[in-house]
Amino acid sequence: MKYVMLAAAMGISTQLYVGAANAGTLLASVDLRSQTMTVSEDGVFKYRWKVSTARRGYVTPTGSYTAKWLSKDHRSKKYDDAPMPYAVFFNGGYAVHGTYEVRQLGRPASHGCVRLETRNAATFFSMAADIGLHNTRIVIND
Repeated sequence: MKYVMLAAAMGISTQLYVGAANAGTLLASVDLRSQTMTVSEDGVFKYRWKVSTARRGYVTPTGSYTAKWLSKDHRSKKYDDAPMPYAVFFNGGYAVHGTYEVRQLGRPASHGCVRLETRNAATFFSMAADIGLHNTRIVIND
């Protein structure tokens, strides 16, 4: 950021620099069968975490999505004010978010969201915020 300010003070156009600052991609790949999520940044593997996706009677939508919005301390309006810390929303009310029910990770247990251990959700949330929502993809495969 200080380079942008210095360039601006010198009368130099910063348009290219600012665009390049948000360049990059963040990819979260969720595998419903293995109940895992892998995270890659700029094509480089960073993390593999256990998740919980939709239990019987509910659906986790498959497909490829761009992250839409972030909510650090979200509570579900639909499911009894359930905590959804570090939520990265990608399709309507569906999000990748933290959970305090860590014993359920690694098997289907949610109403459709992708649950992570809260510290992992915080890491993903931070990465998405840093790289930009428009550069964050969430791909869910069965």
